Amino acid sequence: MNNIIVAQSGGPTTAINASLVGVIKGALSSGGYDKVFGSLYGISGVLNEEFIELEGLSDKELDCIYTTPSSYLGSCRYKMPSIEEDSSIYEKIFEILQRNEVTAFFYIGGNDSMDTISKLAEYGSSIGSDIRFAGVPKTIDNDLVSTDHTPGFGSAAKFIVASMLEFAHDTSVYQTPTVTLIEIMGRNAGWLTASAALARNEYSEIPQLIYLPEVPFSQDAFLDDIREVMKTTNNVVVAISEGLQDENGEYLSATTATEDKFGHSQLSGVGKLLENLVKEELGVKCRSVEINILQRCAAHMASATDLEESELLGEKAVEYAIQGKTGYMTTIVRTSNEPYEYEIETADLDGIANQVKQVPREWINSAGNDVTSEMIDYVKPLVYGEVDIEYKDGVPVYADISHLTGAACHA
Repeated sequence: MNNIIVAQSGGPTTAINASLVGVIKGALSSGGYDKVFGSLYGISGVLNEEFIELEGLSDKELDCIYTTPSSYLGSCRYKMPSIEEDSSIYEKIFEILQRNEVTAFFYIGGNDSMDTISKLAEYGSSIGSDIRFAGVPKTIDNDLVSTDHTPGFGSAAKFIVASMLEFAHDTSVYQTPTVTLIEIMGRNAGWLTASAALARNEYSEIPQLIYLPEVPFSQDAFLDDIREVMKTTNNVVVAISEGLQDENGEYLSATTATEDKFGHSQLSGVGKLLENLVKEELGVKCRSVEINILQRCAAHMASATDLEESELLGEKAVEYAIQGKTGYMTTIVRTSNEPYEYEIETADLDGIANQVKQVPREWINSAGNDVTSEMIDYVKPLVYGEVDIEYKDGVPVYADISHLTGAACHA
């Protein structure tokens, strides 16, 4: 038999399940595969042989999964050792794949997930395995190289834009001088924070200031910028990335940062730090809001463009595997902003894993406190379109995930 395994890894998003649906539909419509195994909790589910069969899902169930946020198959943050460090784990995985007659493995995820699937592809090549390995991109951070943008980013950006517009209306009702700091996710890349600029319109310039980790942050310049804006308005709203760094490359929130298994700093608190700075130095009312994970699974603000692209990336991943390709990630190549057009291609995994795509410096103004029109032109088409979500009793109807909530936890 020719079976496939599909798994999801890393942080959840609004669009990752659309890619899952794309893989399932692509596998079933191709006629080249018999069973579609879903591995629960990413690569750790493969190691524990926690599989569910997905080929029997109805069209209605697939439609529901398509609009359901988060990871339908669950996720993990499991760091694979190098082949030289421990080949036994690779031997175990390949024994499991062969025993289940798996001929293709699709891993939906971000940077660390691409590291995992790249290592599996490398090992498979070293032993002459015919199993094909493919990555399907996902991350709200939009920091994967070799692709114009990543699934999940467009919907998260749309949530940020809508929230920023609502902050503008909320904070504009009082005459009291006020500074509001909106802390947005982004460790080393400020794509999400930069998208806040789309909230500006004919009656509001909020957020007046935007700070990204791509430019060294100066507290003195930050205070001067706020003073300048307050000359013309009592209401200042500032978008700041959680990963702001000083002139020495140190995170502003380094005193509270911890590291995950991949060595990435887990940051939070920069908004509160700057809130206290503004209160002490400027003596005005200031509050900070940490959006944190809210934009990851905000399906009620999903971008139709985002979900459509995500599904297509999953379908195309299967198509390339059937053609005999392995060790690749499907990518989006933009060919036009207006009208927005793109093509789906592939890039080698070994050039993607452990790399970070940052906002181009030329898309940030010279003062480092705003973005340029190029950034706005880039993000604008990615938030287009609304998704038709089923509601019951006023509440969204999402796919049943009891196969996750009822499962045992794993370290």
